[in-house]
Amino acid sequence: MFPEKIEQVFTLNVEAIQLLQNALDTSFLDAYIENAENLIDNHQVRVIDGQPDKQTTQRLMEIYQQIKETHLEPEEWRKLSQLLLLKGSKEEHLQPNHQLTPDSIGYLFVYLIEQLFPDKKEPVALLDIASGMGNLLLTSVLNLQLAEYEASGIGVDIDETLLSIAASTSELAEAKVQFFHQDGLQDLLIEPVDVAMSDLPIGYYPNDQKAAEFLTGAKEGHSYAHHLLMEQAMKYVKESGFGLFLLPTNFLETEQSAYVKKWITSQVYLQGIIQLPDDLFKTKDSRKSIILLQKKGEDAKQVDEVLLAKVASLKDTETIKEFFKQFENWKNKNL
Repeated sequence: MFPEKIEQVFTLNVEAIQLLQNALDTSFLDAYIENAENLIDNHQVRVIDGQPDKQTTQRLMEIYQQIKETHLEPEEWRKLSQLLLLKGSKEEHLQPNHQLTPDSIGYLFVYLIEQLFPDKKEPVALLDIASGMGNLLLTSVLNLQLAEYEASGIGVDIDETLLSIAASTSELAEAKVQFFHQDGLQDLLIEPVDVAMSDLPIGYYPNDQKAAEFLTGAKEGHSYAHHLLMEQAMKYVKESGFGLFLLPTNFLETEQSAYVKKWITSQVYLQGIIQLPDDLFKTKDSRKSIILLQKKGEDAKQVDEVLLAKVASLKDTETIKEFFKQFENWKNKNL
C-alpha cells in the first residue's frame, strides 16, 4: 500500500465527484455512482442532454487520464472507495443502518472465515443479505482472495442507491461479487453458500404478513427486521455451514428474544458470541457483537462450550493477538 498514491487518487476523485455534483445538481452519493460508472466505462464521461457541459467534461477527462495512469490494486480501489464514501456520509448525514461497516470489523470477519475454512483449496461463497454499500462483503471477498482463497460473494439490498454504490465499487475493484436489488426477505434465486454474513439493519419490518412466515416473526406487532434477515440468510447456507452476524449485544434479552431462541433451537447452533469493543459505539444500548451460528447438518453439532469472548480493542495489537489465541484454542477444542 502506498498512502501517497491513494491520497493523490482520492483528491482527484473528490474533485471529479464535486464537479459532477454541481453539473448534474445531484447528491454526493449519486455523483459517486456516476463517477465510478465513468471510470468503469474506460474513463469516459457520460454526457446526456448536454450535461455535464463542455468545460466540466474537459476537466473530468483530464482527471480521469491521471487516475488511469495511477494503477491501483483491487483492495486499494476498495479502500479508496471507502474513504470517498466516508466523506460522502458526513456530507449527507446517513441514517445509522446506511453507514459503512468499518474495516476493523471487516478484517475480523475475514479472520473468522479463515479459521472456519482453513482449506484454501476449497472455494468459499459468501452471502450478505443486507449488503448496503457493500464494504463488509467486499472487504471479506477481496482479503480472502489476497489470502489465496477462491472467494466469491452475493449481496442483496432493497435500497437502490446503496446497491448501485456497492455494485460500482465492486466493478472498480474487479471483485467476484453479484448483487441483487430486492427485499432480502423475498425468495432468492441463488445457490447455497458456505457463509452468510451481515451487519444487519436494526429496526422493525413493516410487512407483518411476510414476517408471519418466519419463526423469528413476532406474534403481535411488527417483527425485528434483523431477526428475520438472519433467519432468512441461514436458509441459503449449506448444511453445516456458518453464519456471522453483527447484532445488538443484548439480542437474547429483548422483548422478541423468545422467537430468536425458538428458531436457534430448531434450525441452527449458536456456537459463539464475540462482543466488540465498547469504544466503537456511542451508547451502551448501541453496542454490538458478532454472532457465530452453524447450520444443522451431518458435520455439525452443538459445541460443548459456547464461545463467549470480548475484544477489548481493535486498535491494540496485543489485545487482538490475545483474542486470536482464545479463538484458536476454542476452535481446536470444539469444532
